[in-house]
Amino acid sequence: MTERTIVHLLRHGEVDNPEGVLYGRLPDFHLSPLGREMAERAAMATDGRDIAVVTASPLDRARETAAPAADLHGVPVGIDPDLIEAGNVFEGQRVGVGDGILKHPAMWRHLYNPFRPSWGEPYTEIAERMQRAVDQAREQARGREALLVSHQSPIWTVRQSLEGRRFVHDPRHRQCSLASLTSLLYDDDDLTAIVYTEPCADLVARSTKGVGA
Repeated sequence: MTERTIVHLLRHGEVDNPEGVLYGRLPDFHLSPLGREMAERAAMATDGRDIAVVTASPLDRARETAAPAADLHGVPVGIDPDLIEAGNVFEGQRVGVGDGILKHPAMWRHLYNPFRPSWGEPYTEIAERMQRAVDQAREQARGREALLVSHQSPIWTVRQSLEGRRFVHDPRHRQCSLASLTSLLYDDDDLTAIVYTEPCADLVARSTKGVGA
């Protein structure tokens, strides 16, 4: 008989970021009140699912997003460094054309190669570590379901890899909104489907941060 295992990749909720910086891997960036509401809603979207494993990126916003689901399913929140946000040289700074670091020509040297990308962790490395996290969760939850809480760039990058797409893309067009679920369905060891859902679509519409926050 075929053994069905599902690994859900949950993006964290909205972050409290009044200065509008690219927070990346910086500590002490927590969910906003709306982000906490998103985390609760995302957890409820897994109610009735056979979640055996909940694992988060080590960053505050991911662990806070994972907590309601872990409580709902009566499991601890595990931490996996492979789920962490992508590294970025612009971390801690405002990124924009008119009011951020992009108005400084000295910073343009980081933008020469979108294929790597030259401003941060290579897409190939992101895909490899995210695949490790998925494979580990799949082994831990064999025949059941796992919930991994990560970040937009890593989730989208591993999805591109699994779908055989080129890594280069416009970040504004990523299908990975706040508190969205990208679910990987495995029959035995074969990936048979990728299902994307937005349980917090109405809350995202209320967010001032947008899908890329």
